Amino acid sequence: MSDALINGLAGAGGGIIAQLITYPLSTVNTRQQTERDPKRETSSQGALERMCQVVKEEGWERLYGGLMPSLVGTAASQGVYYYFYQIFRNMAEAAALQKKKMGVSDGSVGMLSSLLTAALSGCVNVLLTNPIWVVVTRMQAHRKESNHAPDQGLLVSTEQETISAVELLPYGTSRVIQEIFDEAGIRGFWKGVLPSLIMVSNPSIQFMLYEAMLSKLRKRRNSNRVTALEIFFLGALAKLGATVVTYPLLVVKARLQARQDKTGDRRHHYKGTRDAIIKMIRYEGLNGFYKGMGTKIVQSVLAAAVIFTMKEELVRGVHFLLAKQAAKTVKLKPV
Repeated sequence: MSDALINGLAGAGGGIIAQLITYPLSTVNTRQQTERDPKRETSSQGALERMCQVVKEEGWERLYGGLMPSLVGTAASQGVYYYFYQIFRNMAEAAALQKKKMGVSDGSVGMLSSLLTAALSGCVNVLLTNPIWVVVTRMQAHRKESNHAPDQGLLVSTEQETISAVELLPYGTSRVIQEIFDEAGIRGFWKGVLPSLIMVSNPSIQFMLYEAMLSKLRKRRNSNRVTALEIFFLGALAKLGATVVTYPLLVVKARLQARQDKTGDRRHHYKGTRDAIIKMIRYEGLNGFYKGMGTKIVQSVLAAAVIFTMKEELVRGVHFLLAKQAAKTVKLKPV
């Protein structure tokens, strides 16, 4: 089994576990990002308060809206990313070793090479998995009609002005796919792909910071041995730095992927990335680009830490089992 395949499967497994743990935060964050009216009462709510409101008005299940396609997307994204990351990483290491033989380097992969490796992996990942995330964003942002609100009509009217609607039929995956196709055809599944491609800088920055910190830690100890807890904190710090830098692009992407209102207030309808940025600056100010950032930081840092920890442990476990199996094979081999 190749290192690329092992890392791809381990990344997918770690991503699924992290998604299950942090999904309610992800749902709340998507709703905060796609909230287009700064005067709404919910715009000032924190993550915990928002979660409680969703449970009270819509039920626990709405915190997990779109969970199944999200798990598929997470497994696909992490698997694709880590698979291609390992392939590109191997190529970078081979090139660095070649330079060492030529006497022009010390044989280590530099930060620029690490950044390029992560960026290329991210681009492949975005192009292959963007349709899944369009579906997930729609399902997370969709709001169920409340049976508890005193002024139900006002709530429905307001939601129709943004990106939500009264739930007439179960808002399942097949219905969302049909809705996206009816709106924009096949191209609709690649909405937000431009900011998503630009956002490959997020995992690029994340992995660059992670590997830089990991390399320094190993050099300081003069050992490759790193504990799971240390990997957890290194992954969390790396994701924190990357999230702060790229968050505005994440908000723009969510706005483009959420349902567009074509009959109501044109301020809330975006034709593309440029149109979304201009309207957000004009009608919401710079604060609009940072809606739900606190929630995202908590969710991203926790998810990244879990992913890095689980991935490393799964890779170690697979290598251990393979080595054990190889040892048994050698013992059973006749002399």
